Amino acid sequence: MKAVRWTNGDKPELELHDESTPSPGNHEVLIRVHAASLNFRDQVILDGQYGGPTQENGVPLSDGAGEVVAVGNRVSRTKVGDRVSASCNPFWIGGPMLAEYHLNSYGISADGWLGEYIVVHENAIVHLPDYLSYIEAASLPCAAVTAWTALNLSSPLQPGQTVLVQGTGGVALFSLQVAQMFGARVLAITSTEEKAEKLKALGAESMVNYSTSPDWEREILKLTNGKGVDKVIDIAGEKTIVKSAASCRIGGEIAQVGFTSGIGGGLPPIDVLARSLRVAGTAIGPRINFEALLAAMAQHEMKPVIDKVFPFAKYHDAYQHLASGKHVGKIVIDVAH
Repeated sequence: MKAVRWTNGDKPELELHDESTPSPGNHEVLIRVHAASLNFRDQVILDGQYGGPTQENGVPLSDGAGEVVAVGNRVSRTKVGDRVSASCNPFWIGGPMLAEYHLNSYGISADGWLGEYIVVHENAIVHLPDYLSYIEAASLPCAAVTAWTALNLSSPLQPGQTVLVQGTGGVALFSLQVAQMFGARVLAITSTEEKAEKLKALGAESMVNYSTSPDWEREILKLTNGKGVDKVIDIAGEKTIVKSAASCRIGGEIAQVGFTSGIGGGLPPIDVLARSLRVAGTAIGPRINFEALLAAMAQHEMKPVIDKVFPFAKYHDAYQHLASGKHVGKIVIDVAH
């Protein structure tokens, strides 16, 4: 089979390999990969800025979808022919994140989806609704599950609440779409009028261009009659966290899901105390969150926003498109073509 692996070094590169197709062991499943998708952290690994451990010469990408072609002994959760994806952390079934779940994370500390086949533990398997294509399903495991988890992190999202999303990347757009399924009101910040129009088309109620309105938190407060939003999905980190706090209502919540603008900065404790804010970092989420997301998506027939699909041979181009920051939605690699 063909598989892409990163090289060793401070700034890894990607290399295409011909290697034997793996065989599933006890409780393992062999999947023929149809599609895989990229996330911000995939580029961070190549930039040498990922803070956690990564597998030596590992296969990248935590997100993918495909068809089960073989099962090992004692497998009971799936069968040959099933259309599936997999939770990024195979042993995180439910409950809070524990340290040991990081030890086997697909595309990070275990081989990921950028190859023609992948072996996953049956614990990770989630079954795809019929209405989703493999291309669409491949976009879900990291960004969509993160959005679902973040929106319900400190308390369950309620109809009529107000959510602030940042930008037009995968987590932001999935947060917008999931919030709409809950009947929440969505506000957004973005960098261009073109992106603002796309957010509006997807259902965002109001957008603030932070390039022309650097004090965007004031605009968000105006849009909420001075009250502030119930929840912020903070994706940028360093350059947004203080403004995110200022955008929240008293007793509001911030889910910190990313650091696209950097890992420095800091939120003054007085900002948290004065507004009684709940600020929490979130990992992607357990398998039960992925399954709940898929059930809700199927009920509403929600379609992921796919920015661009690249053939397998153009995986370098897919990474370059990710690095450009010009995408709106998910970047997917069609591994089957």
